Amino acid sequence: MKNKLQEKRLSYLIDKFKEDSNDYKYIRVPNDIEDKKRILRSLMNIRLPKQMEEAVLEVQDEYLQECIEENGIVHIDSINEIKRGISIWQGDITRLAVDAIVNAANSQMLGCFIPMHTCIDNCIHSYAGIQLREECNQKMQDLRKKFGPDYEQPTAVPMVTEAYNLPAKKVIHVVGPIVENGLNSTLEKQLMDCYWNVLEICKEYRLKTVAFCCISTGVFHFPNRRAAELAVKTVEKWLECNPNTIERVIFNVFKDEDKAIYKQLLS
Repeated sequence: MKNKLQEKRLSYLIDKFKEDSNDYKYIRVPNDIEDKKRILRSLMNIRLPKQMEEAVLEVQDEYLQECIEENGIVHIDSINEIKRGISIWQGDITRLAVDAIVNAANSQMLGCFIPMHTCIDNCIHSYAGIQLREECNQKMQDLRKKFGPDYEQPTAVPMVTEAYNLPAKKVIHVVGPIVENGLNSTLEKQLMDCYWNVLEICKEYRLKTVAFCCISTGVFHFPNRRAAELAVKTVEKWLECNPNTIERVIFNVFKDEDKAIYKQLLS
């Protein structure tokens, strides 16, 4: 019964997101369930930030929450501490029931518009729901009123939003440094600032558990090992300077390579 209900929600949402689209109103929808899921996610990925009917949002929320339940929610008490206050967890960050997860964002702060892209920005927005993009857009519009119409979010300046359908309470979006012509001290400092500033905003918002993705190591080309070294060094220093402020920092990794690096650095 539950699966039939999910299929009904899926078909309804595809129809509504097609109606909402100027370019894909007449796209052919396959019968295969997995293909339908990809169509829906793609329609959500490409959708510009704007209001949606409350009835559609309600069904979207029910659909996404069921998807997340099926994926399996991971609670903090099931994640072992490697060092006091620090853990490593390998898997999909959208499954973590923590106070905040960190999103590696771009300077537009609206998520990834590439359909089905594998970046963490796309994944977080896909499972949070379209309300996340709308909130990010509203915050950016407010900032442009203050700083001018060409404003983009600077590197290492975090932005906090609600998490909507994710099991986390908040999402902290931060723009990491982009490595284009080799690594240098400026880029390293910017990456350290990402971790330090996110922890500072956790302190400000009284967020006690936070999961970091591997900031800048994907399409921003920061070398994995050096990024991990800087992340661990910065987090350990911040925790030392701010005792009893944050209960757990989780280094969320997806690749085996990154898991091995963090385990070595924290052993």
